Amino acid sequence: MSTVLHAVVPVVVFLAGLVIVVVAVALVKGGPTQPAPLASINEPFKSVDTSDLPPTEHFTARDNTALAYRRYAARAANSRGSAVLIHGSSASGVSMHTLAKALAASGYNVYVPDMRGHGESGRKGTIAYIGQLEDDLGDFLDAVQPAGPRTLVGFSAGGGFALRFASDARQLAFDRYVLLAPFIHQSAPTTPPSVGGWVNVGIPRIVALTILNALRITLFNHLPIVAYALAPEAAARLTPRYSYNLAQNFRPRNNYRADIRATRRPLDVLVGANDEAFHAEAFAGVFEEAGRVVPVTIVPNVGHIGLTLEPVAVATIVAAVSERASEAVFIDDRSPRRRIRSSPQGRQSGALEQR
Repeated sequence: MSTVLHAVVPVVVFLAGLVIVVVAVALVKGGPTQPAPLASINEPFKSVDTSDLPPTEHFTARDNTALAYRRYAARAANSRGSAVLIHGSSASGVSMHTLAKALAASGYNVYVPDMRGHGESGRKGTIAYIGQLEDDLGDFLDAVQPAGPRTLVGFSAGGGFALRFASDARQLAFDRYVLLAPFIHQSAPTTPPSVGGWVNVGIPRIVALTILNALRITLFNHLPIVAYALAPEAAARLTPRYSYNLAQNFRPRNNYRADIRATRRPLDVLVGANDEAFHAEAFAGVFEEAGRVVPVTIVPNVGHIGLTLEPVAVATIVAAVSERASEAVFIDDRSPRRRIRSSPQGRQSGALEQR
């Protein structure tokens, strides 16, 4: 036996050392490269007038960090409730300005936070732990106390995060959820390779960090694993890279089907027919396959960023937020009844409203 051990131990030590070296190299050299700027994402924001932005306010999170948000007061005598808007990847709350103004004009008190790791909230591109964004949103609600009924509206990665929160134990903090072209998962049928050229992922580093996290080693979770196709001038203002912690938190959980099944509040999905980042026609099937039937509205002739900027899309979102929340519906047979939802112009959008 001792002879066998003497023969095996050096092999085990060698293999362990090799794994350590491979992981170390992946951590150091395996990060993302910067993708070329994506015009369809960068250009639309250049025409947005932000001269009337509300002043930045702050609330204190549980770790005593001051996190930023903007408040848009309802422009009506009787408020219709509150909407909290969650921006997309790399962005800040400023990117939701057009939609926030439209909702305020329709009678909603609107709140737009800079999610931690973005804008004026915390260290850019990273957070302390996976789950901190949910804690921050809970702290925001406790501190600011938006009036009900409350709607959480999330765009792109922010839509994925809204789905994550909608499946959380704290999901009843909102009365309904509206997901705008949400990121579901890199393997979901809605997502093309590299999200249409928007992201570059450091696969070796992700693999190494996933292994380490499985061993409960989180020391390196601040390292960037995703880079976004921002123009240089935008990268200086926004968040061009995400750490492992932030990238894993600002999205649904890896088992996104379980997230979908865990939702109990009314849920709507809206997406532009010409979305460059996601396959618009695939959203209804993703939710259906996971076991939850939700209304999916496809807005004609609208791209990804245009969903929150173009008048017809903004009007469609305001209408979706304004609709009376219906009871959550779940699939209990193999043939759910379907009907077509029309666009605001009265034309069929090709969207499925499944009941």
